[in-house]
Amino acid sequence: MFTRTPLTWQVGHSASLDAAPAVWVPASVPGTVQVDWARAHGWGSVQVGDNWRDYLWMEDVYWTYTAVLPELAPGGERLYFVCGGVDYACEVRLNGRVLLAHEGMFSPFTLDLTGAAAGDVLAVVVFPAPKSRPEPADRVQANQSCKPAVSYGWDFHPRLLPLGIWEDAYLESRPASHLTDAEVRYTLADDLTRAEITVELAMSQPGAGRLHWELCDAAGTVVLAHDGPAESGSYSATLDAPELWWPNGQGAPTLYTARTTLLDGDAVVQRVESKVGFRRVRLVMHPTAWDEPSDFPKTRSTPPITLEINNRRIFAKGANWVSPDIFPGVITAETYRPLLDLAAAAHMNLLRLWGGAIIGKAAFYEGCDARGIMLWQEFPLACNRYEGTPAYLHVLDQESRAIITRLRRHACVTLWCGGNELFNVWSGMTEQDLALRLLNRNCYDLDPGRPYINTSPLMGMGHGHYVFRSAAGREVYRIFADAACTAYTEFGCGGPAVSADYLREIIPPADLFPPRLGTAWETHHAVGAWEPNSHLLYDVIEDYFGPCTTLEEVVAGGHHLQAEGLKCLFEEARRQKPRAAMALNWCFNEPWACAANMSIVSWPAQPKPAYYAVAGALRPVLASAKLQKFRWRTGETFAPELWLLNDAPEAQLAGRVEAWLRLGDSETFLLGWDHPALPPNTNLAGPTLRVTLPDSPADRLTLILRVPDHPEWESEYTLVFTPSAVPEAVEATRRLNQ
Repeated sequence: MFTRTPLTWQVGHSASLDAAPAVWVPASVPGTVQVDWARAHGWGSVQVGDNWRDYLWMEDVYWTYTAVLPELAPGGERLYFVCGGVDYACEVRLNGRVLLAHEGMFSPFTLDLTGAAAGDVLAVVVFPAPKSRPEPADRVQANQSCKPAVSYGWDFHPRLLPLGIWEDAYLESRPASHLTDAEVRYTLADDLTRAEITVELAMSQPGAGRLHWELCDAAGTVVLAHDGPAESGSYSATLDAPELWWPNGQGAPTLYTARTTLLDGDAVVQRVESKVGFRRVRLVMHPTAWDEPSDFPKTRSTPPITLEINNRRIFAKGANWVSPDIFPGVITAETYRPLLDLAAAAHMNLLRLWGGAIIGKAAFYEGCDARGIMLWQEFPLACNRYEGTPAYLHVLDQESRAIITRLRRHACVTLWCGGNELFNVWSGMTEQDLALRLLNRNCYDLDPGRPYINTSPLMGMGHGHYVFRSAAGREVYRIFADAACTAYTEFGCGGPAVSADYLREIIPPADLFPPRLGTAWETHHAVGAWEPNSHLLYDVIEDYFGPCTTLEEVVAGGHHLQAEGLKCLFEEARRQKPRAAMALNWCFNEPWACAANMSIVSWPAQPKPAYYAVAGALRPVLASAKLQKFRWRTGETFAPELWLLNDAPEAQLAGRVEAWLRLGDSETFLLGWDHPALPPNTNLAGPTLRVTLPDSPADRLTLILRVPDHPEWESEYTLVFTPSAVPEAVEATRRLNQ
């Protein structure tokens, strides 16, 4: 029988590999040495002020975990040390003898400790964080390792290089003959009515018992079963009329349960379960793509980026996902659950797992399987030139194979990608770089049924912009309207944290107001993140809404701009379907408490007003308006285009959309649009209304789109308004005093 035994760990640091730590503290596994050390010494929260700077020295020392082996149950079984992952390089020792030298945080390992006795000392020595060069301390130091580059410092992440045993690590007693793997692979028929299944079973050694495999549908009914000897092998089966796994909003994300049981007579020795979602994914060209370029000299068309799931083309809408914590070892299923619930509730069907961050834990992928959230999975390469040295390629090969082999079992994993922004000038890579050729090969060898692309963005796709209004005065209302990308895979608008009270918790009182460089506002990425005023855009807030005298006014203005900006960008991207196939904002979440960020959810899982605006913009069906700008004045011609956006798999009946204008307490009917029926997954362009804006003392203009038969389709857009009676010079003061 299998028996898992937890270990009691302690950890300490030293200046060299062979030196013993002078001080030991209790260690949590899984965990991170920084958290263990800070907890033991009573440090303040890393989220507050500049406390993160206290951790910088920890990246350059050796950290040794030790555990004394407990009394073990007698018998003829074998003893193993099972480790899900160490961040980042380590040696494993038993009583001082090196058993394993290992590099890479995403490849697990298992060591046979049979013969070890109670009282023996198991040690995991974690090396200093990898750096390709000593200085400067920036992300380029990550270009010769598979450690995620974000930890080396980013515009939303402090420089903080976590180290330690970040996945489960324990002792396990097993019979000499036991299952080491059980995996279901399948191919769907072209018409999706049949799944040809291959079950691959691996045993440590042949045994005298037998293996029973079964597949149960979502109701728990056994639909396929097989019995065979307790030995490695594979066999095939056919499942007729499988219930398909569909992305969020397109159908049910149906999951089957595969169960493999090792039996000794009637006694259960071991049982392994996994979920199986039957679906087919393809990356296809958008309509008319092969017509481009239309004239000589000919070159290639833009590469395919339209997702086809189960023979249905689907508009991918969602966000970029980053690690939900700066310390990967503290992440649990409870960390993921509220974030994934928010993503699903916002009608998102795709998350891009950005290549600068970690590969998630098992609970993340299980959660996405269950919610129908597709994943664009990048390997840990981002914004660097990853030179193809033999040492680096060796680790990349090992790590990528481990990642692919683990994640290919999940229906939610839809697309492999080499990494983030590798073909840009700051990375300087091309498809000829050995790292990308290696990743392409491994994806083909280990998971040929899923698409692979080298990086994002590729030609035709777009990254940016990331502000409500550029320094040149160009607003979000023009950025996508003037573009024609095949996919918008990164874009955003900065905005403050979820509330003024939240900011008071992370910024010292002396720094709190006004926001400025050289304070905790900078270290928490509200100002100076990549431009002096990003991500807060304080001067833009004051330009639109007047001088801010309180923190609450800053927060309210910033929330308004981020919400309206992202609403505009998502709806415009959807209007460009079918040429545009994706809209993924930067970013969904954040790994620590940013004072301002482009995230729509503040750490750890607190939705901003922008989250609700995005959720509204991603409804399966909605009435939408294409606007020209944010600030309007008396006498100008207000001329929004009306649309119905439909990403639903069902047809929509004919109906009516009404446009109303609100100025202050007054509402005026502008136009009624009697629209025809909408085919499934199809948008409909409507009329352009034109109205000369009247004089009014109001400082806000709201366009309201009402749908009498479908109130769930209704939309509102709240813009800034300036009446003619108020001179521009006193406009800001008037708004401030209202």
